[in-house]
Amino acid sequence: QVQLVESGGGLVQPGGSLRLSCAASGSIFRIYTMGWYRRAPGKQRELVAAITSSGSTNYADSVKGRFTISRDNAKNTMALQMNSLKPEDTAVYYCNGNFPIGNYWGQGTQVTVSS
Repeated sequence: QVQLVESGGGLVQPGGSLRLSCAASGSIFRIYTMGWYRRAPGKQRELVAAITSSGSTNYADSVKGRFTISRDNAKNTMALQMNSLKPEDTAVYYCNGNFPIGNYWGQGTQVTVSS
């Protein structure tokens, strides 16, 4: 069993910044590709950013240049630095990770961008 827990969500003004964190625990052994997904009001869940075990990254076009994904393999954590936030970034953000025993999701953390 693997547990993923997100933290760092909240309410911020447009143009502001927020940093999300994801901590993995349990029967980890190894962590393969991890990513951040989000589900905005009225939209389907979408991939925001992903990072491989070696540090290669991919971003959705809508967040390129504004968001940065990172991971600390020694601490089994992953982060998403979100800058220049826009109202359309408002969503529940989910941590996702691939492990030898399977794919796991966190419970989600709410990010609201509003003035």
